[in-house]
Amino acid sequence: MKAARPSHILAFLPLLAAVALSLSYWPGLVTYDSVRQYDQALSGAFDDWHPPMMEGIWRLILPLWPGPAPMLLLQLGLYAAGMTGMIVWALRRGRPGVAVGLGLCTLLPLSVALMGEVLKDCLMAGALTAAVAMMLLSQESRSVLPRVGAAALVFFAATLRFNAFLAGVPILLLALGPVVLVSRLRMAVGAAVMAVTLLMAMPLANRALGAEASDVNLSLVIFDLAGITEHGGQDAFPPMHVGNPVAVVHHCYTPVKWDSFSWWVDPLCPLNFEQVRRDFHASHISALPFWLGQIVRHPIAYAQHRLAHWNINARFWVHDEVERPVQRESAPNDWNFHVTSGPALNFVDDAAVKSADTPLGWPCAWMALALGLMLAARRMASAKIIWMLAGSALFYGLGYAVFSVAAELRYYLWTMMAGAMATVIAIGDFPALPRSQRWRAGLEIALPSLAVISAATLARL
Repeated sequence: MKAARPSHILAFLPLLAAVALSLSYWPGLVTYDSVRQYDQALSGAFDDWHPPMMEGIWRLILPLWPGPAPMLLLQLGLYAAGMTGMIVWALRRGRPGVAVGLGLCTLLPLSVALMGEVLKDCLMAGALTAAVAMMLLSQESRSVLPRVGAAALVFFAATLRFNAFLAGVPILLLALGPVVLVSRLRMAVGAAVMAVTLLMAMPLANRALGAEASDVNLSLVIFDLAGITEHGGQDAFPPMHVGNPVAVVHHCYTPVKWDSFSWWVDPLCPLNFEQVRRDFHASHISALPFWLGQIVRHPIAYAQHRLAHWNINARFWVHDEVERPVQRESAPNDWNFHVTSGPALNFVDDAAVKSADTPLGWPCAWMALALGLMLAARRMASAKIIWMLAGSALFYGLGYAVFSVAAELRYYLWTMMAGAMATVIAIGDFPALPRSQRWRAGLEIALPSLAVISAATLARL
């Protein structure tokens, strides 16, 4: 039996440190979202406001281990297993530098802090990380089981966030390999089929679990109709039992998030979620077709609204902190779930908050980096792997330009993780490139990031 080399051991140390630091949030920090999910897991009465799949898993675990701890361990376990698999893949390829770099990726302060919170975003990121690892390790095996396992994990991730299909399609394309990558036509058809399949994952899971419809899609519809009204100056809503809706929207609307139209704010906006839902149902108007119709009728106002929100969401041309990047305390709850402040938690929280003020916490910078990596990937030995990870990071992040209703950094957790992994693998390919190719690849990677970071920094001066 061969003794482990120091570089091999070194590759795993950052991962162990990252997991230990995330566990400083023991038994798992619960947010308002996860408090609501835990309550439904206890009752067994699910609705689809938050992913019922997560609540269903939680309910299965409850008789054995109540509380947030098992969900924290599940998301951290998937993530740690995935990163372990990726490090092993790099070591088997004789690339200890890449293995160490992948280990260091786990120490990104925001990912360490967020992985200590019980969130669907973290469980999704853990599942996708494990899927990528299984897909990479399957390249050395003739068995189809690892690829099937990777596909199953991507499908599972898609039950947690409907827009996860944007992250999952690049992973599935590489998992299928030559079957779909032999031509652009096959790749396009394969991508379309996979996107539809993954989009079906959440509705199928919700139906299987008997989740009640909550009209969660109205949050996006209301936010966008309000944005069109605000920027277009005309009422974009269907007939509502609200006087002067344009003035009401002007008073309630903010491009940061939709919450000002929700039912939990005080004071309540006259044009709030419950009011809009009642009026939609009373008028027998289907929300999604109406929403699409208004976008087509008012494309400029819609684009102004979406760009204003995405600019804030992606932390591009902003002057002040949008909101606290990570949570430090659990939300109020009936079960007294809380995290205990200590040196490790304080260190992680402080590092996460400070890093959010740098390009490490700017989603726009990560997306620009992913774009650069995709441009340069064709020159690299690991081209398909880099394209897969960078594409997954970029497409998922870009999806929030259309689907986002809030401005929380947790939305971009996977974009940050996958972007960091792709960067390490690309850097590992540089020594094998001819000198002229290194310069070109370096410029292709660096220029989008430098342009975006420079502009974002200028906005903050």
